[in-house]
Amino acid sequence: MSMKFRALLSIAILAICFLSAMGQAKKPTLMVVPSDAWCKEHGFEQTFDNQGTPEQIPDYKAAVSTDKQLNAVISKINTLMADRGFPLKDLQQNVKSISNLSAEDRLITSKKSGAAITESPLDRLRRTAKADIILEIDWTVNTVGPKSSITYNLRALDAYSNKQVAGAEGTGKGSFSTELPVLLEEAVQDHMDSFVERLQAHFDDLLTNGREVVLDMRIFDSSAVDFEKEYGDYELSEVIDNWLADNCVNHRFSKSDATESMILYEQVRIPLYKSNGMAQDTYGFARELARFLGAAPYNIPVKTVNRGLGRCLLILGEK
Repeated sequence: MSMKFRALLSIAILAICFLSAMGQAKKPTLMVVPSDAWCKEHGFEQTFDNQGTPEQIPDYKAAVSTDKQLNAVISKINTLMADRGFPLKDLQQNVKSISNLSAEDRLITSKKSGAAITESPLDRLRRTAKADIILEIDWTVNTVGPKSSITYNLRALDAYSNKQVAGAEGTGKGSFSTELPVLLEEAVQDHMDSFVERLQAHFDDLLTNGREVVLDMRIFDSSAVDFEKEYGDYELSEVIDNWLADNCVNHRFSKSDATESMILYEQVRIPLYKSNGMAQDTYGFARELARFLGAAPYNIPVKTVNRGLGRCLLILGEK
């Protein structure tokens, strides 16, 4: 075997190993939804009572149940992303499961005050889907003579922080086809590779630096403790700071506001996965903190309440 042949063989083996490793890289889970603007324009909205304030939010259930074009567009984007190795959650199937969860949630109340869960239908959908990134799509069909084209806007939003992490927009070339999925594919194909590269870069950052969430901590007015109560050399707020420093990815979190009765932690970087390999979410991370405070020497009962996919409320003093 010649030296040149052995060198070429080594390069080939390295290339195969590299491609294999790339194929095994973790991909973010996606879910495609129509944009808020599209839902408003087509009359797919519902009123949500946000702690006494009426709020208009998209009605995905009505949209996927009645609009065939929407389902065709979602199906096409699902296919385009799946072809590039990105797993997707189906909006229609997740909407169906929400009906059962909504009925269960209406039966859940606080043991002390009888307060109900304050989680919007959108937060419930995202929590149920457990998607890392939400893809919002909006489009308009243009007709000039016998040709049609589509103008689209595709945004990728981090499901926990709602920050935009990638985007693509544009207008396709005129086509004699009137099939919406065909027009969409023709319009987006030039931008999809750079779009998915940005998605993967964001997800890689989450793997390295953790997912960004918010922890809101309060004290029940009947509680015998507050955040200034001392345990040895540390106040309770410092005890919590130290726990977060030990459990956040790269010790990263921001203490935005604090008094004796409240603390707001923002940009709390939690791991994407637990030590057993299961996905980590805001509520699960908050429950770990609650168990720490409930154990000796603190023995503080903590009520943990979901405030959306990327936010959790912890109330100290009772449940």
